[in-house]
Amino acid sequence: MAVQKRFIAGAICPRCAAMDRIRTWEQNGVRYRDCVNCDFFEQLPIEDENAAELETRVNRHREERRQDDLQPVKILDPKR
Repeated sequence: MAVQKRFIAGAICPRCAAMDRIRTWEQNGVRYRDCVNCDFFEQLPIEDENAAELETRVNRHREERRQDDLQPVKILDPKR
C-alpha cells in the first residue's frame, strides 16, 4: 500500500531554508516530513502535542504583526 505524501504550502525547510519543498506523511502512528531540495528528514510521534509548529510564511513573525496592527479606537457620540 503506497503512502500519500503531501507538500506543506509555505513551509520553510529548517536545513536549507527552501520554501514549498517540505512534504509530510503518516505511517504506523508516526508523522514524517522531509525536504525534496536537501537531505532533511524528521520523525515526529503523532501524539506529541508539544511539537513546535512548522514555520510557514503565514505564521512567521505572527506576534510581531499583532503588535503592529494594534491601534487605539476613539468612539464618537453620534448625537453630537
